[in-house]
Amino acid sequence: MPPEEKAARDLATDGEPIENVNELHLETMQKSRWERSWPTIACGAGLFSDGYLNNVIGSVSTILKKLYPTAYGDSPARSNVSSITFVGTVVGQLVFGWLSDHWSRKWSLLTSTLILILFAALGAGSYGAGGSTYGLFAALTAYRFFLGIGIGGEYPAGSVACAESTGELKKGHRNRWFIMFTNVQIDLGFVVSAFVPMVLVLIFSENHLRAVWRVALGLGVIPPLSLLWLRIKLKEPEEFNRETMKNTRTPWSLVFKFYWFRLSIVSLIWFIYDFSGYSFSIYSSSWLTIILGDTAPLWKTFGWNTVINLFYIPGAVGGAFLSDWIGPRLALGYGVAAQGIVGFIMTAAYSKLNTPKNVGGFVVIYGIFLSLGELGPGDNIGLVASKTSATAIRGQYYAIAAAFGKIGAFVGTYVFPIIQNNAPGGPDGNRAGQDPFLVSSSLCILAAFLAFFLLPHIGQDTITEEDVKFREYLEAHGWDTRQMGSKEYQMNSSSTVDTRLDEKAEDTPSN
Repeated sequence: MPPEEKAARDLATDGEPIENVNELHLETMQKSRWERSWPTIACGAGLFSDGYLNNVIGSVSTILKKLYPTAYGDSPARSNVSSITFVGTVVGQLVFGWLSDHWSRKWSLLTSTLILILFAALGAGSYGAGGSTYGLFAALTAYRFFLGIGIGGEYPAGSVACAESTGELKKGHRNRWFIMFTNVQIDLGFVVSAFVPMVLVLIFSENHLRAVWRVALGLGVIPPLSLLWLRIKLKEPEEFNRETMKNTRTPWSLVFKFYWFRLSIVSLIWFIYDFSGYSFSIYSSSWLTIILGDTAPLWKTFGWNTVINLFYIPGAVGGAFLSDWIGPRLALGYGVAAQGIVGFIMTAAYSKLNTPKNVGGFVVIYGIFLSLGELGPGDNIGLVASKTSATAIRGQYYAIAAAFGKIGAFVGTYVFPIIQNNAPGGPDGNRAGQDPFLVSSSLCILAAFLAFFLLPHIGQDTITEEDVKFREYLEAHGWDTRQMGSKEYQMNSSSTVDTRLDEKAEDTPSN
């Protein structure tokens, strides 16, 4: 038995020892504040890479279109380079979701970190055989697919371990710290990914844009590399050690019956959020180019794009506290409903905002739209996914929900250009800007309905309570929960299944 657990088992709030390891509250563990906090940081902060590496491709795509107006701008390469990461991310989420439940939270997370470092570097050095331009785009597409696999691993391995680690933090503060080191990190990645290309254009000038896009991609190596040492030092979360099913066969039929409806709702909300959120973020620099005109310097377009991305931060930080105050379900519902209302306002006012002289108004209203998205679903959908399932299957549950989100993002990056190109007046008309906001806002109202009426309440102790409910459900259906947990925990685990079966046998008359 781990020494910290042994020490904690000897403590209870009333002075009595805790006999059953499954009744142990994580906040009673004898650890310093740093010992409780740094696993949360190490597990969650890697999502900064997701924000940076996913969003920087929007600016890189703008540069590539300027460098290769026909070979890139008028070919499938433009959509492929922007969207292929989402395909890899879905694969990575599903694979690492299984690995994080059946192998290890720590080693799954470390593996995804190494993949991020390798393919972020290879993407920056993309080269076509013989200097071929189309070979360059093919190589960049391939590297970004594998990069997506690494990003996908951050979700089930990192976020799930982060959620479990917050169980050792002070009650009343757990949601905010989970959000601060997951979604806020993604949004910080968005901001930095918009700011870096602007600075690089000012440094290299528009005469050396080939260096700009390569350096912008290459800097994506730094975030995962900076976390490598912390992640090597990680230990498995206590919740995982107690509740894992890696040493037994998972009763999938019981899991499906218990969670199918809840998982469907969480997945649908995540699909809607990413459909809008990632699509808007990727194409924001392109929209600004249309508004500012072709004669505007590139750094100015990227500068306004940075201002837009800064609006993510107040929404994300404010939503972190709101989630603790009123709960993730209500915070998600109110946030996404408000986002939908602002989106309808944006649709109505777009014809007046779609001019260079009103670009400031466009950025402010669009920024509020994005900020409300972070306050609501951006902050809380990952929290909901990580805390509405039992620890034993949390990695796979979260992975499926997050995969639906990335599928939404993937669909959005293809659908938005189609909506714009087929809008009345063509891709440069007002409807090309209005219609995406109209579609997105309508979906926001649907997501608010789902959150208010179909999501469960999520409190500070939901992870522990969900584990208890899941164990009781398994036991009620004859599954022996003493099979759960690591080898050390199995030795100290208890189950009521045998007792109930014995009582049933005594009540059954013999023939």
